[in-house]
Amino acid sequence: MTIRAGRAAGLFITFEGIDGSGKSTQARRLAEALAAEGRDVRLTREPGGSPGAEEIRSLVLEGDPDRWSAETEILLFTAARRDHLERTILPALAAGQVVICDRFADSTRVYQGVSRGDLRAKVDQLHELMIGREPDLTVLIDMDPDTGHARALSRRGTEERFEEFGPDLQRRMRAAFLGLSEEFPSRFRVIDGNRSIDLVAADVHRTVAEALA
Repeated sequence: MTIRAGRAAGLFITFEGIDGSGKSTQARRLAEALAAEGRDVRLTREPGGSPGAEEIRSLVLEGDPDRWSAETEILLFTAARRDHLERTILPALAAGQVVICDRFADSTRVYQGVSRGDLRAKVDQLHELMIGREPDLTVLIDMDPDTGHARALSRRGTEERFEEFGPDLQRRMRAAFLGLSEEFPSRFRVIDGNRSIDLVAADVHRTVAEALA
């Protein structure tokens, strides 16, 4: 999705959080707000964001929770991310757009690298070899795990695979995301997602405005 309204220096912003945290809503709200201010915005998502990556998305997000091993998932997500980077993210940044991405490599570090196995080192090795790009700013929407899991299940659609892992996974994911925010404090900003959509959106907008200033 591209929202065109003027031109600004390229900036790569990612949204992270557990399932049901509201990060997708907040990514969309931010894109709309920045476009209204005259920014040239590209809103995208992972896995997906390019034709090839969207095909891989259907492979990894649908079906039985045990369909793929954690190691196989790392390879699939990295392949999707590489295609997304080449065909969508880098061209948009080169054109001066603000790129807002719903999930990026931090989700792989958490889901496959921490929550599904002790594979973080492999995730980072593949990321350095094949991606080599971190966001300029990562907005972590921090949400109570039980609330997030209930929200995720209430929207049950075709992409249920990870939601079926249960609330315990949500708790471990939240701890892992917060751990990443401590590991990469220069680019992470943690926003309390246990509030109304409007209050969260206002905090997100203030945080991003500082980065764009």
